[in-house]
Amino acid sequence: MSSILAADTLPGDPKEDERPKWDNKFQYILSCVGFAVGLGNIWRFPYLCQTYGGGAFLIPYFIALIFEGIPLFHIELAIGQRLRTGSIGVWSTISPYLKGVGIGCLFVSFLVSLYYNTILMWVMWYFLNSFQSPLPWSSCPPNENRTGSIEECQSSNTVNYFWYRKTLNITADINESGTLQWRLIMCLVACWMIVYICVIRGIETTGKAIYFTALFPYLVLTIFLIRGLTLPGATEGLIYLFTPNMSILQNPQVWLDAATQIFFSLSLAFGGHIAFSSYNPPKNDCEKDAVTIAVVNSMTSLYASVAVFSVLGFKATNDYWDCLDRNILSIINEFDFPDQSIQRDDYAACFAHLNSTQPDRMAHLQLRSCHLQDFLDKSASGTGLAFIVFTEAIVHMPGSPGWAVLFFGMLFSLGLTSMFGNMEGVLTPILDLHILPRSVPKEFITGVICLVCCLSALCFTLQSGSYWLEIFDKYAASLNLLVFAFFEVIGVIYVYGLKRFCDDVEWMTGRRPNLYWQMTWKIISPLLLLIIFVSYIILITQKQPTYESWNPQYDDFPVKQEKFYPGWVQGICVMLSLLPCIWIPGMALFQLINRRQGKGKNPWSEPYSDKPYEPVQD
Repeated sequence: MSSILAADTLPGDPKEDERPKWDNKFQYILSCVGFAVGLGNIWRFPYLCQTYGGGAFLIPYFIALIFEGIPLFHIELAIGQRLRTGSIGVWSTISPYLKGVGIGCLFVSFLVSLYYNTILMWVMWYFLNSFQSPLPWSSCPPNENRTGSIEECQSSNTVNYFWYRKTLNITADINESGTLQWRLIMCLVACWMIVYICVIRGIETTGKAIYFTALFPYLVLTIFLIRGLTLPGATEGLIYLFTPNMSILQNPQVWLDAATQIFFSLSLAFGGHIAFSSYNPPKNDCEKDAVTIAVVNSMTSLYASVAVFSVLGFKATNDYWDCLDRNILSIINEFDFPDQSIQRDDYAACFAHLNSTQPDRMAHLQLRSCHLQDFLDKSASGTGLAFIVFTEAIVHMPGSPGWAVLFFGMLFSLGLTSMFGNMEGVLTPILDLHILPRSVPKEFITGVICLVCCLSALCFTLQSGSYWLEIFDKYAASLNLLVFAFFEVIGVIYVYGLKRFCDDVEWMTGRRPNLYWQMTWKIISPLLLLIIFVSYIILITQKQPTYESWNPQYDDFPVKQEKFYPGWVQGICVMLSLLPCIWIPGMALFQLINRRQGKGKNPWSEPYSDKPYEPVQD
């Protein structure tokens, strides 16, 4: 099938000289690594390892990396570098019927930017509060009469109270919107101002900021790793993380989660990597870049897991010791033992003896069940790990404010580098379309887009904002990105043509793609994407969508309540899942009608030569 190239975007055209370029190769690699390595590497991958058999999870993870992640990543870097344009231009170039893929990628990047920067808003709030000693989530605030602590905090714990009440001030139901939170609005505006300053001139400014924002998290992770490994309980945390449970591999959900983790961890199908690679010189080893960046991303996930679970092992050990100390104190008071007469190491023997000799009195004490494994099981992912579990662990560390500053500074840097890629997925296609006159400065266009994003994200600063962020996280990207990635493979390999694409890669890298690349592009990767898509559809249609609300009316606040989304919210979920995808058939139908009616010359009607273009020589 013939493909088409826009006459005003030919590589070697004088207009290409106006296109920005990376200052050096290292800057480009850092930008791609920063986009791929994000918050999910810190709070999603370790959780999946812990949930699915520790080290056993690495088997499906690396299989998905080899046969799905790296091949798709190579396609994005190669096609962006070859055609030297953003996502809309790339897919319009391959075929005007695929223009909807590029527009859909732009919409997904826009939607993800809205809620991703909201997470940075929360991170900034915690970062600013970390410059206090003691930390504000280390103790309950006093009540109005200052005769004690706030009852709601006492019935829960200090970390939960600071997150759900002081930060979110969360409502008990998604139907209750609540009011806008001024402190969060200020943080949101500050976050978007930082993003604007960094992306104001595209890679010309992000390329400078990336040296700090991409490298600083590795420095902090190393510091946490060194400190974590010296904490009591670190060994138990790492053993718990990586002890393999091979039987769990029989669960299909493990393979599905491994495949989707690779997919989203590499930030595939957003359009950001296509935009980044379009600023490369035409002849660049994109194959080596794809393998290098993908491996660095996966190794970062493993590295972060060691650092995170060494600290979580310390937290679990502290909780276990605290549980033992409370039980020991209860036994000492009940049986009038002298203080310090029962040590932690003696607790098990003492408990067994008293339970066999005086069972009635022991039952009356209602002692807590203290098992280290139970506390290790209480891990979490996402915001629960960052704002509850890890913050509680930091409280127990000497010099806790300093560790809190480092931790939330690291999260902010990780999120900011991912935002660079998301914004490039929005800005580059818009700028490449030349919708506005060239006299309109790039700074103005970037400012308008950031302002629109900031105003749109105000819904997340409501008291019900965290519920809406969860909806966007679940439905704005997942299904859409699977569809876009599938059409990317089909578009490049079957529309653009495998032979032509291999010719282009050979021209850019100096070597022809081997059998591994050709087999994964042509058969394995599309098949895996189709399987993941069908499995995902089956999974979400098996039951009515629910969410976990937090009800403050219970004695032990906060208590999770699983509720069904109301009908109008389910409608929004469906709209978020379909709106970006609908551009694919919509633009294809629009193109077909235009051609049938013969309305003027199509701007993408110039024939594309099978011979790779040579750049203009100086």
